[in-house]
Amino acid sequence: MTPPAPTRRSGRWIERWDPEDEGFWKSTGERIARRNLWFSVLSEHIGFSVWTLWSVLVLFMGPEYGLTPADKFLLTSVVTLVGAVVRVPYTFAVAVFGGRNWTIVSAGLLLVPTTAAFVVMEPGTSYSTFLLVGLLAGIGGGNFASSMTNINAFFPLRKKGWALGLNAGGGNIGVPVIQLIALAIIGASGGPRVLLGIYIPLIVVAAVLAALFMDNLASVKNDTGAAKDAARDAHTWIMAFLYIGTFGSFIGYSFAFGQVLTNGFGRTPLQAAYLTFIGPLLGSLIRPLGGWLADRYGGARITLWNYVGMAAATAVLVVASMQKSLPLFVSVFVVLFVLSGLGNGSTFKMIPGIFQAKALAKGLEGEAAVAHGRRLSGASMGLIGAVGALGGVGINLAFRQSFLSYGSGTGAFVAFLAYYGVCFAVTWAVYLRRPVGRIPATAATSPEKAELNYAEV
Repeated sequence: MTPPAPTRRSGRWIERWDPEDEGFWKSTGERIARRNLWFSVLSEHIGFSVWTLWSVLVLFMGPEYGLTPADKFLLTSVVTLVGAVVRVPYTFAVAVFGGRNWTIVSAGLLLVPTTAAFVVMEPGTSYSTFLLVGLLAGIGGGNFASSMTNINAFFPLRKKGWALGLNAGGGNIGVPVIQLIALAIIGASGGPRVLLGIYIPLIVVAAVLAALFMDNLASVKNDTGAAKDAARDAHTWIMAFLYIGTFGSFIGYSFAFGQVLTNGFGRTPLQAAYLTFIGPLLGSLIRPLGGWLADRYGGARITLWNYVGMAAATAVLVVASMQKSLPLFVSVFVVLFVLSGLGNGSTFKMIPGIFQAKALAKGLEGEAAVAHGRRLSGASMGLIGAVGALGGVGINLAFRQSFLSYGSGTGAFVAFLAYYGVCFAVTWAVYLRRPVGRIPATAATSPEKAELNYAEV
């Protein structure tokens, strides 16, 4: 029997939501979930663009601004840092205010850093002022956490890899889009205020569309206990460590790529802009594929072999950096971006699967197991996303130190290579070497499921 359509109260609230029920999903749920997904993607997309705004604004900042390469790397580092930190409160804002309501608010808040940058972006502005305004831009990084938490609640477990990958990938594309727009503006001899003037009305559009077409889920209630439980679970921090390697790489390289080309290979800002957007674009587009592959073959397996590829690509980058081979460097850097995007999708798919598996291992069944897994996976996503974004800070600081110490990015790439090796070892040891827990016989649905294997998540 097909379940009744969800009832609503004022403010576009959906009172009843059960995506795991096939009848409900086909008759009502899928249409509503997809609609919320598309407008969530739009808002998150603009958020990513604002977060990475300074990665392109520094390309406009020539000698007349009086900033050294180290100054610019520090500037982009603080932007990344704030974006990572605000992901934690943004995650829980969905439960406090509702997914639709918080999307409206978080989109509107993007006007603050964009307008502030519009005001101060000129030669003669103090470096401390640029740092302060850069800190404001960090709030754009928080939109990812609230968006992912919200969309995670809309989709059934069997669809989460695809849905979360599409949601995150559409947001990630905000990075290459703003780089492409900056390229067009630089090529037309325009100034940074033209770029900012384009984004201010787009922010307003995103907020208005969220208000018109998104919904709040009444079932996603404020639950501070979920945050505490997720923080106590070792898997939250293990996945955060792995997400540093994938998303930390993606966002860190997105901020740093243009500066590496200008400082390490002598490219002009325009020449760098022609190249910087390619990697983030492909890395964003492939993220949903990473989620789909994880749905099909298991997130742990895809993540493991993805780290093999990232380590191999980084080893080649070390050689290319030492030999100053620009064609090899750019082509392999693009490959590294693609692999980071693929890994973003596979690692985030693992999160709901892990907590669902743990719910079954506790002896929970049916809706109780689903609710337990959804509760902890939603809470953990904010923590994992925040720690993962801190990897972007580490990458920019590593490049800064490498250029100060050696005059190139080679030293930083060696450090990244070592980290990917550790991530490979952790993925294999925790999720593939042996099962971590056992499902009680009463909870097992078949003999094959009697042993909990995280390779399936």
